[in-house]
Amino acid sequence: MKRINTKLAAVDIAEIALFVALMAAGVYIRIPLPIMPLTFQTVFAVSAGLLLGWKKGMIAMFVYALTGLVGLPVFSEGGGIFYVIKPSFGYILGFIASAGVAGIGYYKQKKIWQTVLLALAATVADYIFGIGYFIAVWLINSTPKLWESVVAYNLIYLPKDIILAVLAALLSKAVTPALLKMRKKVK
Repeated sequence: MKRINTKLAAVDIAEIALFVALMAAGVYIRIPLPIMPLTFQTVFAVSAGLLLGWKKGMIAMFVYALTGLVGLPVFSEGGGIFYVIKPSFGYILGFIASAGVAGIGYYKQKKIWQTVLLALAATVADYIFGIGYFIAVWLINSTPKLWESVVAYNLIYLPKDIILAVLAALLSKAVTPALLKMRKKVK
């Protein structure tokens, strides 16, 4: 039988828990801007993949989503199972995909431009889930002006999220050396 390295498992759990906590806090960290508030959830979702890899990053975002669905107020408008009928819930699912896409290049990203590309691809993944879910909920409700609503409630946030994805890439490149050093000490 294969023995599990409990120190490494404990570090993995701690890293996952850290990103769940960052996501929960990220919804409450708001910088008011003229058109839309700036929150840091995109930074944390993308960073989870860039810093933890696709598997741990996706687990962290899944646990975050599950935490909100069981009723803890970690989403922008609280929490609870009925959040799944909100048009914005697709972005919460998209955070899982976003961390996965960002984490694909976890060991391969050597240059900053590669990290930025991964972060941007992760943001696109989040928008695919977010807009797709938004359209599905919108169509179920038979609300008119679908495309105007996609722009007004979704695409208007894209420039902000592109900037946040680049910020996530820069932060993860800055933090990676310290994180690797810490992980070597644990082994």
